[in-house]
Amino acid sequence: MIDELDKKIIGLIQGDMPLDPRPFAAMADRIGISEDEFINRIKSMIESGVIRRFGATLYHKEAGIRSNAMIAWLVPYERIEETGKTLAGFKEVSHCYQRMPQKDWKYNLYTMIHGISDDDCKAIARRMSQQAGIEEYLLLFSEKEFKKTSMEYF
Repeated sequence: MIDELDKKIIGLIQGDMPLDPRPFAAMADRIGISEDEFINRIKSMIESGVIRRFGATLYHKEAGIRSNAMIAWLVPYERIEETGKTLAGFKEVSHCYQRMPQKDWKYNLYTMIHGISDDDCKAIARRMSQQAGIEEYLLLFSEKEFKKTSMEYF
């Protein structure tokens, strides 16, 4: 299913990406293969289901992002799909989810936004509200980050 070279590749891609214009080339060089082979093996592992998800974690504070807020939106059910697509289209949004309202919690659409300050996040939320035509929302600001790690396999 996977060989020792695949294990080395998985070991590299589960860690931090090199700060390099061609990070896959830099990682491939570390294990003595070409960038093309490195990328093709990742693609093959994705296609075969060995790798089910390939993503990156941005360390927000290092990138100048000092404020994060989950926005809970109250969206008419018949507008959920359209509104979700509109809100997800904002570059400041990293996550957009629909949830079923609960008896004591009426909100049904959620977006996670990132800004340089709380005021910036508030301004982003106002822009999103205006563009989507949704006036009822609540900003829930992050206060403390408890975990930001990925699984390690090899």
